[in-house]
Amino acid sequence: MAAKVEHLRVHHGDTVSDPYEWLRDKTNPQVIAHLEAENAYTEAMTGHLAGVTEAVFTEIKTRTQETDLSVPVRHGAWWYYTRTVEGQQYAIHARIAVSDSPERPELVADGAPAHEQILLDGNAEAEGESFLAFGAFEISQDGMTLAYSVDTSGDERFTVRVKDLATGEVTEPGITGVGYGLAWSADASHLFYTRVDDAWRPFQVWRHALTEGGGQDALVFQEDDERFWMGLDTSRDESHVLIGLGTKNTTEYRLLPTADPLGEFRVVAPREEGVEYAVELAGDTLWIVHNKHHRDSELARAPLGANSSQEWSTVIPGQDGQRIVGVDAFESHLAVALRSEGLTQVRVLPLEATSETGVGEGYQVPVDEVVYSIDSGNNPSYSTRTLQVVIESLVTPRSVYDLDLASGELTLLKRQPVLGGYDPDDYVQHRLWATAADGTRVPISLVVRKDVVADGTAPGLLYGYGSYEISIDPYFSVPRLSYLDRGVVYAIAHVRGGGEMGRGWYEDGRMEHKKNTFTDFIACAEELVSSGWVAPDRLAAEGGSAGGLLMGAVLNLAPETFRVVHAAVPFVDALTTILDPSLPLTVGEWEEWGNPLEDPEVYAYMRTYAPYENIRSVDYPAILATTGLNDTRVFYVEPAKWVARLRETVTSDPVSRPILLKTEMVAGHGGKTGRYDAWRETAFEIAFVVDQLGAARG
Repeated sequence: MAAKVEHLRVHHGDTVSDPYEWLRDKTNPQVIAHLEAENAYTEAMTGHLAGVTEAVFTEIKTRTQETDLSVPVRHGAWWYYTRTVEGQQYAIHARIAVSDSPERPELVADGAPAHEQILLDGNAEAEGESFLAFGAFEISQDGMTLAYSVDTSGDERFTVRVKDLATGEVTEPGITGVGYGLAWSADASHLFYTRVDDAWRPFQVWRHALTEGGGQDALVFQEDDERFWMGLDTSRDESHVLIGLGTKNTTEYRLLPTADPLGEFRVVAPREEGVEYAVELAGDTLWIVHNKHHRDSELARAPLGANSSQEWSTVIPGQDGQRIVGVDAFESHLAVALRSEGLTQVRVLPLEATSETGVGEGYQVPVDEVVYSIDSGNNPSYSTRTLQVVIESLVTPRSVYDLDLASGELTLLKRQPVLGGYDPDDYVQHRLWATAADGTRVPISLVVRKDVVADGTAPGLLYGYGSYEISIDPYFSVPRLSYLDRGVVYAIAHVRGGGEMGRGWYEDGRMEHKKNTFTDFIACAEELVSSGWVAPDRLAAEGGSAGGLLMGAVLNLAPETFRVVHAAVPFVDALTTILDPSLPLTVGEWEEWGNPLEDPEVYAYMRTYAPYENIRSVDYPAILATTGLNDTRVFYVEPAKWVARLRETVTSDPVSRPILLKTEMVAGHGGKTGRYDAWRETAFEIAFVVDQLGAARG
């Protein structure tokens, strides 16, 4: 039990007692001691799961081809790929000259193809570190210099390193505390990077000169509006550096020719409140996806020098039921990403100079699955005649294809190997629809072993997210097989607040409509039970980050619906966080949740659903909350406070339905980064859930 220290929060005449707020200060030795005590308690309460955890870890490991090679992709004079080696935690980034291997390199016994040049070995970078993540990986246009950024604590603040690929020499130019994204000038004389402010918002672009005596780094752009997040990239044709600026409702892009690194960035179209657009360059044309005329967006084009939305001409008009998500532009074709009826699509359009719109009729890439995901994969080359396409489903492992852009013919290059005799015919996927309280139909993706029938006896797990217009599309997972082979029904609730059913789906699950996300999830849970797929007392729920907010909210609304819940890095103290503009992400989040600091109605609404504020004195499910001490996106203090208040409030038996907190003391939002460490972490979480569901055999 956490100690209580008096702390009052007062807003809009409402006084709230928050006795666990003292846990926010991780420099306080008592806070660290409390988190370590929580970890010891979790270990003690789950000691009986050691065998199951080890069994699940072994299942994940033995089903994974540990020495493996990604599909090599040609860019310029090189084949680029990553590979993994059995026993090693991290991937190796490498390349082979096309002159040494005219055909695409293939996996060999030890994983290292002939003539390989190692660009970056994650295992070497991780030596002596407990955590490793890369923020950027950019090779200069001449292929001779690599710039990359490294995070060794999990706080997503990176240090830039530069490697001479001819000599192997690595230098650190003193660029620290940077955000995501790096971009080279055409001649590799300058490197652009972003800096983050005290609230972890990327707000500046800086230029670093690599030439000897190049002088001090120069600030080239600063965004002062705290609502705007910044991204930095290079166009596919490598002609321009792009700065992307965006809130939840508004975007703006700026361009700079890579051949003119000392020049000024120019605006593609000045920001207009409520207008979102994204830019792709192709020669002398800008291809733009925007929502100026339709909430589900349209595709437009404009001259390269355009500086106003008045110069945009429609190519594909917006239409109800079809969400245009984005476009990839190549020398001869466009690949347009779409959503319709909750499923993804890729449409290929040939570029035709004589056409009024600039494109021909084109075709949609076919997929023969009930539920699936399709998207364009790794396509760095502007002048390609083939498109890498990735297709997967709940039963079909990730499959990488080459699509002949002219003919539409698909050639399978690689299907994710699953060892141990995996047969997709042993599993069946379904698409269900739940009916929400307001009559809205909510899609559910479901997968089971084919011997599991809907007779009301099976255990099940329902996963959800439902924020930021992020879609949780059907995907293949090796760890999920450890659930399925224990007879667990696995389902994904595509609730409002996500983007599965178009922009309106998102709008109906944000701001003053946020509660729809929670009630949709409960409706999906009820559908699993009423349809017989899951026993009423054997249903688990899982969600992370904003999906952790979902977990906390549905626990308060319908605790009797679930037997066990895993809340990963959960955003469960949402109101406290969104009231503090000094915290990372808060100001930008006001367009997602509303601004409770200024608006008493928003405050009152959030007060009714914020998980930490609404715990009830009734029986709750068993709960496992997982977090990382250095998480920048959702501070560890949120689950720590939540668990403390749950323990003092709920009436459920603490032995049969424990409430546990597990904190990784050197990790961030994504947990452990080494693959074996991550598998073991996942195995523990699965073991906890299946044990509570009475499905821990195997």
